Amino acid sequence: MSRGRYKVPAGVGDWVIAVGVAATLLVTGVSGHPSGTGLDLLGLSLLAAGGLALAARRRAPVPVLVVTGLCAVGYQAAGLDVPVVAYLFAVYAAVRAGHRTVTVVASVAMLAALPLAALASGLHDTGEAFAQARGALELAWLIAAGAAGEALRQAERRADEAERTREETARRRADEERLHIARELHDSLTHQISVVKVQAEAAVHVARKRGEEVPQALLAIQEAAREATRELRATLEALRDDDTTPPHGLDHIPELVERARTTGLEATLTIAGRPHDVPAAVDRTAYRIVQESLTNIARHAAATTASVHIDYRPDVLAVQVDDDGTATAGSAPTPGVGLLGMRERVTALGGRLRAEPRDDRGFTVRAELPVERTS
Repeated sequence: MSRGRYKVPAGVGDWVIAVGVAATLLVTGVSGHPSGTGLDLLGLSLLAAGGLALAARRRAPVPVLVVTGLCAVGYQAAGLDVPVVAYLFAVYAAVRAGHRTVTVVASVAMLAALPLAALASGLHDTGEAFAQARGALELAWLIAAGAAGEALRQAERRADEAERTREETARRRADEERLHIARELHDSLTHQISVVKVQAEAAVHVARKRGEEVPQALLAIQEAAREATRELRATLEALRDDDTTPPHGLDHIPELVERARTTGLEATLTIAGRPHDVPAAVDRTAYRIVQESLTNIARHAAATTASVHIDYRPDVLAVQVDDDGTATAGSAPTPGVGLLGMRERVTALGGRLRAEPRDDRGFTVRAELPVERTS
């Protein structure tokens, strides 16, 4: 239920309209039939019921259309010559909700039933019965109510389409900008870093071939160039990743573990629980957490073993990565870009992330990602 700054909730507005229509019908009925007979009381009850039924016109437009129509026929048959205002409101609501065919059928039935109801009320003249029915439900009123509902339905549909178009345009512009940044990075940095890397590796090779001691500064340049190349490739891959290419997810985690083993790290993967489909955002985030964790272990932890544990639960996907590196309980982790990126991803999904040294030495990264299983 939404409300604007100066607007009342939609449900409250529906009840105000329903009570107002019911009160108007009751006043009209009482003023026209002051006799207070038992039959009149039944008719007045139908007047009130028809008006109050409008409170549910947004949630159940077709049932409200039927109820208001039956109430209108009922109080006409009871001798209350009151316009079927509640039914006109119901016609407007049903057409606005898109139930045009049902509304047309119900309205034709109403036009046929009202003269019969007038005859049942005690009128013996057919012409007078048709005149009373025409006064209760003018065809022009009926058409106007349906036209108003259809006009508003079309306006809402166009507004939704315009909003969807704006979102698609914004998404397309964001994709184009991301690809533009990726091209700029590739064109401006990749070549220069590659030159530095090749020159450094060539200098190291020549020095070793001559039997000379390789300067530490040169080795540092070589390693920095390699690291920059890997970082740049990862950045370009993230920038170019969009909905048109299959993203990496939980199914690709075994590849990460296998790749970690090729670096000399004894890595293991354990899966607990019954695997099930998870939202795409959770799928990608779990992959990125494992990827970043294994990368940090290889670079900074000086570890020999690493374990990846994935736990499928009904409402949570838990991902945990442990290593036996040099981190100790007394040392605080340095909040690098990778760790901050993991935390931002997990927080955006409403999950929790714990990244800290363990008491028995080593480091643990544990993320709990909420899973909304709608299908």
